[in-house]
Amino acid sequence: MSNLEWLEKWYLQNTDGEWEHFYGVSIGTLDNPGWFVHIDLRETKFENTKFDEIYQDRGENDWIRCVVEDEIFKGVGDSLKLNQIIEVFRNWVESSKLVIH
Repeated sequence: MSNLEWLEKWYLQNTDGEWEHFYGVSIGTLDNPGWFVHIDLRETKFENTKFDEIYQDRGENDWIRCVVEDEIFKGVGDSLKLNQIIEVFRNWVESSKLVIH
C-alpha cells in the first residue's frame, strides 16, 4: 500500500460524523517551493503521543521538517518530499503501538 493510500485509510478511520467537521488533513504547496502537510491529531488516539522532531537541511532543494505542535502533525519539505512527509507520519503512527489496521 502506498503512503497516500495509507493516509486515506488513516483519515477514513478517524472520521465519525463529527471529527471531520472540525479537524482533518491539509496538503498544500509552499512558495519556496515545497509542500506542507498538516494532520490534526485532536480527538484521535494520537493526540498525546510523543513525536521527536525531524529536521534535515541539505540545501535549498533538499530539506524536510516534521514536528507535532498544538496537537497537529506539521510536515514541510522541498518539492520532492511530499511522499517522505507522509511516510514520516506513517512510520510514527505504526511505531506508536496504536497501530491502525
